[in-house]
Amino acid sequence: MITVGLIAVPPMQLMSLAAMTVLQTANSLADDPAYRIELVSEAGGLVVTSVGFGVDTRPIGDARFDTVLVSAFAGTQAPSPSLAASVGRLAADARRVGSFCTGAFVLAEAGLLDGRRATTHWRQLSRLERAFPRVRLLRDRLYVNDGKFWTAAGMTAGIDMMLAFVEADLGEEAARAIAERMIMERRRPGGGMQVSSLLTLNPKTDRIEAVLTFAKKNLKTRLTVSQLADVAHLSPRQFSRSFHAATGQSPAKVVERLRVEAAHAMIVASRHSLDTIAAETGFADRERMRRAFLRVHGRPPQDLRRTARELAAA
Repeated sequence: MITVGLIAVPPMQLMSLAAMTVLQTANSLADDPAYRIELVSEAGGLVVTSVGFGVDTRPIGDARFDTVLVSAFAGTQAPSPSLAASVGRLAADARRVGSFCTGAFVLAEAGLLDGRRATTHWRQLSRLERAFPRVRLLRDRLYVNDGKFWTAAGMTAGIDMMLAFVEADLGEEAARAIAERMIMERRRPGGGMQVSSLLTLNPKTDRIEAVLTFAKKNLKTRLTVSQLADVAHLSPRQFSRSFHAATGQSPAKVVERLRVEAAHAMIVASRHSLDTIAAETGFADRERMRRAFLRVHGRPPQDLRRTARELAAA
């Protein structure tokens, strides 16, 4: 049985506990439970959560775990040196070490991320970079694996990382079955973008929402203004005005962002050539995809592919 210790750092973010549902579901789907999970803390006893109630923990003491995880925590307080020392001791004996969101600060304080690739929630990236310049931060990742060390971006990205753990431990079919049981639309690869274009657009009308959904499902096609206007049941002129009012951008600009997002996911999760990815995501050719990446990300897709290969090699 795989022993998993989740270190609760106060005030603990509840999404760290939610991510453990992946392992609980793995146990429920198997004839014999694969995981034994313990909630521990530096001193033991009740640990306050970010919503105010406490959770019971046992002291870290001389515990040993196959997998050590550090919870996310609210606020900007620096991890205590004693906690970092405890985490360092646990990590030395563990097969796998991970963190959720701000838990990466604890791993970094313990010196475990020096020279390693890592990530955290997009709102904390700059703070982590300033505090621990030796960490090689990756900004457009849901989770990062470097050796035995894993870091998740935070919130629901922790669920994606835990599914990756299950896939490594029990196989792809087990991870897929858990995602289905948890009613997840899809399993996201670690290289997915932290902030989705659809979320940031936040359209105010059902018509524009329907257009965005249609566009995302049909990126390989040409997607003209007239075609999108037909989906919205508006004339092209009315549609262009309504779309800009709802999103603050032109239809062409938004479609480009959606294509870049889709290409981004394919680059980090597949071995397809950049020419194939450009065709599959609706770019006329590789060069147009490169220019779009420069406009959206400030770097070409070749850089993203290079980073993905380095991570795979690591």
